[in-house]
Amino acid sequence: MERFLEDYLKYLEVEKNRSIKTMENYRHYLERFLLWAKIQEPKDITADLVREFRLYLNRLKDDSNRGLKKITQNYHVIALRNFLKYLRKRDIETLAPEKIELAKVALREIEFLEETELERLLNAPQGGGLSDSRDKAILELLFATGLRVSELCGLNRQSVNLKQDEFSVRGKGDKIRVVFLSETAKNCLKNYLDKRVDVDEALFVRVGKGKNFFQKNADLRLTSRSVERIIKKYAAKAGIGKKVTPHQLRHQFATDLLRNGADLRSVQTMLGHSSITTTQIYTHITDKQLKEIHKKYHRKGALND
Repeated sequence: MERFLEDYLKYLEVEKNRSIKTMENYRHYLERFLLWAKIQEPKDITADLVREFRLYLNRLKDDSNRGLKKITQNYHVIALRNFLKYLRKRDIETLAPEKIELAKVALREIEFLEETELERLLNAPQGGGLSDSRDKAILELLFATGLRVSELCGLNRQSVNLKQDEFSVRGKGDKIRVVFLSETAKNCLKNYLDKRVDVDEALFVRVGKGKNFFQKNADLRLTSRSVERIIKKYAAKAGIGKKVTPHQLRHQFATDLLRNGADLRSVQTMLGHSSITTTQIYTHITDKQLKEIHKKYHRKGALND
């Protein structure tokens, strides 16, 4: 089975142009299945075998005796189902992928920031130094664009043209989308870049002390973990008791758009979601507005019938 897996991963890389991260995940999920199943040929994959594998995943525990989340179990099943689609496409005898259904997963409950909390967070970096200017630019850019933290960290200086209010970003699956800058984010970026003295291509870099810091450190690009720590620091400084992450600012971006009348399809495009189902986790935030619309118009409509 190993050769079929390797062929499939090459197919994902060459024909589907999947990212390295996606391929790593697929390898992990499928190798776990093959190691457990101990099968020799694709035809050995049966509906009963898949059911047993799902039971195995449901009972699997880590070193801390924690089980796999339902969404993670589904990722394994999605990878297997796509692998089967590939095999069938090549006329290789195996289980029909449509016979595998995903488990129902409850929609994630997202803890949103109140407007006052968001304002405090965005205004938390107060100093005039390089690191303060960088952190302010990071916060404003995340909120203005809805970028994933990996997308933010992957940006280079030439990625962003400050003479324009938009730029392209390469997201999941190497899909390119356009994101838009707010005036505040643009000004913060300009202020930050004007203070940079290094020649590193990365848009956001580590800041150290001493004149020779930039010469001594070849790779200055901020990592996702570094940005997470920066956000956490300013959330604490702003007196926010909730857990705040870079992805939370992506949620706030989507929330802000929907509350101000944007349609779900447009938000899907701006977030770079391949499926609108993913974007639908945000729809409950408009429930209050829908309630007000119902209250305002429903009785009037009934009386006019």
